[in-house]
Amino acid sequence: MDDRYTIDTPENIEFAYEIAGIGSRFLAAIVDTLLIGIAEVVIVLLISLILASTERFADTAGSLLLAAGTLLAFIVLWGYYIAFELLWNGQSPGKRLIGLRVVREGGRPVTFVGSAIRNLIRIADFLPAFYGIGVVVMFIDRRARRLGDLAGGTLVVKERRGITLDSLTAPGAAPLPSPHDPGTPAIPNIDLVSDQEYTLVQEFLRRRSELGREPRARLGTQLAAGLQARLSLPAIGDPEQFLQEVVRSYQQLKRQQPEL
Repeated sequence: MDDRYTIDTPENIEFAYEIAGIGSRFLAAIVDTLLIGIAEVVIVLLISLILASTERFADTAGSLLLAAGTLLAFIVLWGYYIAFELLWNGQSPGKRLIGLRVVREGGRPVTFVGSAIRNLIRIADFLPAFYGIGVVVMFIDRRARRLGDLAGGTLVVKERRGITLDSLTAPGAAPLPSPHDPGTPAIPNIDLVSDQEYTLVQEFLRRRSELGREPRARLGTQLAAGLQARLSLPAIGDPEQFLQEVVRSYQQLKRQQPEL
């Protein structure tokens, strides 16, 4: 198994993720399974209390209630992971506790479709008991992906205190330019900046104080040079000041665009 998953951006900047191993994923699965089990027990108890509290339920009504409870239990089992992975940017409570995250191949945040596919196939991974098939597939796959990951185009990585493509929800160590500055964007042709490039710049500004002096200067210069070339601009002063202005101008542009 490869321990690292490396991504090269169009700006020739390398981002590396540490792939989560079977052990850490197993611990996260235990936590999530316990939480799901608690939720399932609560559902069963509620249905039992409803059925026991009244004798007015006919056989048909009782059967419908049991069917509804079974459906609800399945929704909890399947929807638990999907809901948390979308709300918590690729993390379930177990993954957050252990320090793992689901990402798409390419390092981008997991989507609803990807999460839905990987978690629907979780049923197959679970067979014959507690992820038996999933563990075998993870041993074979060089990125420790189970069947659900292979089908959904996802992989599980370890969280790291540093620059990643999908950690924008974490609190930043350095403030970003205010998104409320009025006026026309100061950077010409700012509409040529892609969402991915904006994300890279924003993340660098958030995490720059966590980098050493040389890596910070090198990465800032690479980002600035790549954007200046894309925007047909000459080298402009301090790279970090330029990147701050890129973020500010990009945010101004987005606010000025009409909502569809």
